[in-house]
Amino acid sequence: MTDNTTADRHAAEDEEGRSTAAWSRMLAGNRRFAQSTAEHPWQDKDTRESLIDGQHPDAAVLSCSDSRVPPEIIFDQGLGDMFTIRTAGEVLDDAVVASLEFAVTALHVALLVVLGHEHCGAVASTVPVLDGLADRATLDGTVELDQLIDASDSIIVRSVGASIQQSRESELDSTDDYERVHIARTIEQLVDRSAIIRQALADQKIMMVGARYQLSTGKVEVLSF
Repeated sequence: MTDNTTADRHAAEDEEGRSTAAWSRMLAGNRRFAQSTAEHPWQDKDTRESLIDGQHPDAAVLSCSDSRVPPEIIFDQGLGDMFTIRTAGEVLDDAVVASLEFAVTALHVALLVVLGHEHCGAVASTVPVLDGLADRATLDGTVELDQLIDASDSIIVRSVGASIQQSRESELDSTDDYERVHIARTIEQLVDRSAIIRQALADQKIMMVGARYQLSTGKVEVLSF
């Protein structure tokens, strides 16, 4: 009889192999896309009909809503390959977290990808707002910038603004830095907010990856945290 520990280890190895294979397929697809050799796989009538009764994606992707960054296209994937959630600045809210938890518990994805991108409008639009809040905090002298960010009526300012401020505190002051830090912080927030995702990571049932799409090259930059 196989003991539970061995069985669990083998299951974790299987999931690790599946998540790695899914990410490798996505990166291979992105290389095709960047080189203008996209294959547009699994977009035919037979594939569509085979998915009528259910879906079994290997990956879930949280990405920005930017019209220039459609995940299925930049990764050259097809119908049923990826479960995607898109918001401006890949900002989290309860619906986004619940959607990703559904992907883990109901669809049994093996890979979660948080995808930001170069020239993100959510980041660019938040910078002057944050600068204004910083000036206000300086002039007021009785309120911290973090408090003003948290009190903003805009969820984008609350989320992206906090990422930009964290980046600046680390002396990372370019737009590229802001985008990378925001991706990292979004992953941290997702893990903090979701017990389901924390447990899936602990059980090695899923792998999480941060990535940044470069509009200028068509390539996806893989980020390590």
